[in-house]
Amino acid sequence: MTGTGIAWADGSTYTVKPKRDGDARLLEIESEISRAVEGRSIDLVVIEDLPANAKSAGITGMVHGIIRGWLRRQAVPYALATPATLKKYATGKGNCGKPEMAVAAYKRFDRELADDNQVDALWLRAAGLDHLGHPDAALPATQRAALTAVKWPALLDTTPTRPHHDEPRFGRTVVDVPLPA
Repeated sequence: MTGTGIAWADGSTYTVKPKRDGDARLLEIESEISRAVEGRSIDLVVIEDLPANAKSAGITGMVHGIIRGWLRRQAVPYALATPATLKKYATGKGNCGKPEMAVAAYKRFDRELADDNQVDALWLRAAGLDHLGHPDAALPATQRAALTAVKWPALLDTTPTRPHHDEPRFGRTVVDVPLPA
């Protein structure tokens, strides 16, 4: 894994490119995600899930574990969208390639992004906003229907493992973290 993209509620994106190796790389990614999220009020984070046939895939699975654990400790709700679901939402085809997703991002958002990580992040952001009732783009109903396959927070136990301050869950930022395979 060479990087992971982050998309903000305002649509800006960037790529985290860890420089360290092994487990130190995991901690570097956790630190970057923590830096990106901490101190902000967040309604939802949408993470690209592992493909169904790769649930135990090495480094990506470890990154998922460290990020999901950190989000739980912060009491930040998160959703998991499989790559096929994200592709179907973005293009209407669950088996398209990254270039097709990039073209769809250009057509829908007039955005040319730096890399595939940012393309994923932008589409995960769009899915989260759509789920929260604030779609970023007008998509056909067939593409929007792909969101029914996402594991939204109501289906996940995001109860914090430590006490968390009382704060309303509205008016928060959507931050999307795709974790590439």
